[in-house]
Amino acid sequence: MAVDLLLGLQWGDEGKGKIVDVLTSNYDIIARFQGGPNAGHTLVFNGKKHVLHTIPSGIFHEDTINLVGNGVVIDPVIFKGELDKLAEQNVDYKKSLVISRKAHIILPTHRLLDAASEASKGKAKIGSTLKGIGPTYMDKTGRNGIRVGDLELSDWQERYRSLADKHESMIEFYDAKIEYNLEELEAEFFKAVEVLKSLTFIDSEEYVYQAQKSGKTILAEGAQGSLLDIDFGTYPFVTSSNTTAAGSCTGLGVAPNQIGEVFGIFKAYTTRVGSGPFPTELFDEDGETMSRVGNEFGATTGRARRCGWLDLVALKYACQVNGVTQLMMMKGDVLSGFKTLKVCTAYKYKGDVIKHFPYNIDPENVEPIYTEVDGWAEDLTGLSEVSQLPKALNDYIEFLEKELEIPITIVSVGPDRKQTIFRN
Repeated sequence: MAVDLLLGLQWGDEGKGKIVDVLTSNYDIIARFQGGPNAGHTLVFNGKKHVLHTIPSGIFHEDTINLVGNGVVIDPVIFKGELDKLAEQNVDYKKSLVISRKAHIILPTHRLLDAASEASKGKAKIGSTLKGIGPTYMDKTGRNGIRVGDLELSDWQERYRSLADKHESMIEFYDAKIEYNLEELEAEFFKAVEVLKSLTFIDSEEYVYQAQKSGKTILAEGAQGSLLDIDFGTYPFVTSSNTTAAGSCTGLGVAPNQIGEVFGIFKAYTTRVGSGPFPTELFDEDGETMSRVGNEFGATTGRARRCGWLDLVALKYACQVNGVTQLMMMKGDVLSGFKTLKVCTAYKYKGDVIKHFPYNIDPENVEPIYTEVDGWAEDLTGLSEVSQLPKALNDYIEFLEKELEIPITIVSVGPDRKQTIFRN
């Protein structure tokens, strides 16, 4: 049984959590394969908003197993906070949540290192969420990290102390003053670790293999977006893991020939949180309208998202590197009321017109070339059938399908799981 993937195709915040929640009834297992609590997946159902950071978005479905894979980095304190909120809603997470022993743990000192590093950069900062993600992945690749499986060892606290002491000495090298009380941070951390140890730890690659062998259906859930991939994103303004399809193989132990459908999620426009180049960014009333109507604030940080027109050059690139087989368009409802929409179909790059995503998209190198299409005035939020979609919206969708050469099978017309229209 193949493993299907669900990925964000822009700079994150595309609405992956909602679609995972919508699709979960088709799957036995939902698996996170990369990232950490710098992700924020927002789900809305029964009139309530739910925000997850590390836990897979299938957790609210009773009969679904939710797996945190080896490619994920876990902050026990934030994880405990998520579990506490689930308990308040009577979610039996101990029955439905399993964690890879090979997943790395974010220590309090990882967060301090993150803060010191970012503060030392001044205006050159990359826009880190300061969750300790980068330093944790650095320890992973540097072969210094502490993994979930280490919590089962008798000497794990000695390992912790050794690494934390190393981190403290590193913090001193940064030319930045940060105030902290490590004793308080550690008390909270060790308390959360005990909660983490009450969950089921697994050898996830074997678990996934046996699940496939027995015919279980599996959906791998990405975090962040493809343009934040450590290799293929807008480096250095990226995250510290592989957010693209390849990351699911290394982050879960799934063989490449076992990947099935690749669902790509994108907004009908484009947003970005934090620093970094953004060719179609708007600084006018249109951008302000997208931000206000779309409630464009980060689910994890609360930071305002930068908004702009849909960038098809970047979107084609993301489809290409991921091998996307189906597209899902989010937030079409936000564009209701725009008389004319613009879509970036090419770049003017160093004087030449190009249609591929270049190495550098800084403003001095790239100028977007737009195609204009008709907008629609109708409110989409109460629609439930394809036949109800305005002609201008259908034309917009068909235009995108023609450009991308991939079918758009889902159109989201609001944040609630019920506000989802299937086109296939």
